[in-house]
Amino acid sequence: MEVNEDNIEKCQKRIITYGTFDLFHYGHLRLIKRAKALGGYLVVAVSTDLFNTIKGKVCHYPYKHRAQIVEALKHVDKVIPESSWDQKVKDIIEHDIDMLVMGDDWTGKFDHLKSHCDVVYLSRTPNISSTIIKMELSQS
Repeated sequence: MEVNEDNIEKCQKRIITYGTFDLFHYGHLRLIKRAKALGGYLVVAVSTDLFNTIKGKVCHYPYKHRAQIVEALKHVDKVIPESSWDQKVKDIIEHDIDMLVMGDDWTGKFDHLKSHCDVVYLSRTPNISSTIIKMELSQS
């Protein structure tokens, strides 16, 4: 059955995850695939350019491109912008989310959301990150 907004109630769980997804790599894909496997519908919130500036992050690709890359993945059902730290409760309610999934580098940081949904921290893919890729590229 194809999942869409009209038959979403038939899915097991609604999952959300957040990320910048700059220099998209295998670790990003692995997180998204494992998040999708935990439920039937996956919402991915991609950090906006302004929010990344607030976080002190410099992205190679603009939000529009990063969102299009994530949106093109077969595991992703919906992409939304992440524009602030405190929008998560609103997103959980608005998108009827059952579970927040984040990488384990965030362990404990979103436990306060457990009153709204399940919170799961997945292990990161070893030896890969956008930061590592950027450092390696700057040295070549």
